[in-house]
Order: sequence, then C-alpha cells, then structure tokens
Amino acid sequence: MQKNFYRRLKKSMKKKIRAFDVLGNIAIVNFPKEFKQSEKKKFAEKILKDNKSIKTVLEKVGKVKGRLRKPTTKYLAGEKTKEVLYKENNCLFRFNVDTTYFSPRLSNERKEIAKLIKKNENVLVMFAGVAPFSIVIAKNSKAKRVVSVEINRVASKYAKLNVELNKVKGKVEIIQRGVKKFSIDEKFDVIVMPRPQLKESFLEQAFGLSKKGTRIYYYDFCKVGNEKLIVEKIMGEAKKAKKKIKILKMKKAGEIAPFKIRIRVDFKVI
Repeated sequence: MQKNFYRRLKKSMKKKIRAFDVLGNIAIVNFPKEFKQSEKKKFAEKILKDNKSIKTVLEKVGKVKGRLRKPTTKYLAGEKTKEVLYKENNCLFRFNVDTTYFSPRLSNERKEIAKLIKKNENVLVMFAGVAPFSIVIAKNSKAKRVVSVEINRVASKYAKLNVELNKVKGKVEIIQRGVKKFSIDEKFDVIVMPRPQLKESFLEQAFGLSKKGTRIYYYDFCKVGNEKLIVEKIMGEAKKAKKKIKILKMKKAGEIAPFKIRIRVDFKVI
C-alpha cells in the first residue's frame, strides 16, 4: 500500500502537479484526483515528520472562486488552525487561509515591484488583499505613500493588523472598498494591479487615477502564446480612456495551470 502511494506521488510529480505550498506554519496540498483519503493522510503526516516548522497540513479543495477570491481548504493533520503568520521580503503577514487570498508564489514579484518604486512616489495598489504588495513596497522602497484598496472586509482587517505588525502605519493607508467604487481626488505616480482572474480589466479605473508619467504594473492571465492579446487589450482600453501609453516590459509571472500563465505588463502613460 505504502509503495503504491509513493509510486503515485512520484508519477504525479512527473506530470508537474504541484506538491504543496507552505504558508508560515501551514502546508496546503493540492492532490491529484486519484488519491484516496488514507493516502492523503499518510502524505500529510510525512510532511509534518520531515518539516518541523510545519504544524498544520490542509488539503486544497476546489478552485479560488468569487470576487473575494476565497480559497477552500480541508484539515488533514497537525494543529487545527487556519491562521498563518507568514514571513517574506523582511515583512510579516497574518491571515486566515480560508477567508482571505494570499499567493506565496508572488513573493519575487512583490520584491521586484518594490525595487522599481522611486523616492517620494505615491503608489496605489488595487486588489490589495491582506496588503502584501503594499507593505513590501512600503518597507523595501522609498515610496512616500502607499494606498491599499481591497473589497474583502476580512482581508482589510488583516491588512490593518499587518500594517501594525510591520510598523508602516504612517506610510500605508488601508481602504476597504471595491476598485470601481474607489474615488479619490489624486493622481498616482505608480499603480500596481495584481488583478485576480476576473473578466473585467479595471483599466478604466486605473487610467482615471493616472497622470502623465504614471507607471502601471498590470497582471493578467492567458494561454501560452496569447501574450500579445493582453497587450492589445491594454492598448484598446488606453484608446477608450484617451490615454497614450508606452509598453515598457512584458514578462511571465508564473504558471497557474498547464499551458496557462500569469503575465505582467509594465506600461507608462505619456
């Protein structure tokens, strides 16, 4: 039985099926469909045995759904908790894995974006969640101010807690509101859009908060080979908003499924 389990696991890894994500003291496993409950339990126990820093193992069940991007997990082994204290980029983040969305896979993206922020720039982060982009930027750049906008009420509460944890209260402003309803008499130097998989681009709102010289870091999703369609969409939205833009860079920002990727397009309003 045990040999069959490890054989299946090895076979699954050959198919490039992700094993597990680690968020602080919690591991979240995305199992192949053929795994039985007993096999999942054995794998969870092995994770706990081999990784002393991991205290809880959860199974990812279903996809991240809805405008609040809430994932769904099921307890497998270890301590019965779903609250995480996670460290990255010299920052601490506390959140609940079932009531908020957080991607550890964007850690390098957050670090890279922070390096692109110039001294005294005012930054807007849309779809901010528990404020990982906002806080990493605040702590790792010389930005003057970071406005962090998120619709999820629970995520916003954690974001305020994370601002306190990271001692950036005077630099990061948390606003609990949907992007469409967010209105402010201000134009930003930088707009970061770690956009979830939604039909709308929300570029109309971004262009409304931009000025000449604003840099926008826009995230989207597409099939491998269709990257140019994202650029065409951005150009079309800019034309509607009567904005002239210059594409600065386009890069792959991670694989989210077989032949489907997250991409980041950097562009500037000119």
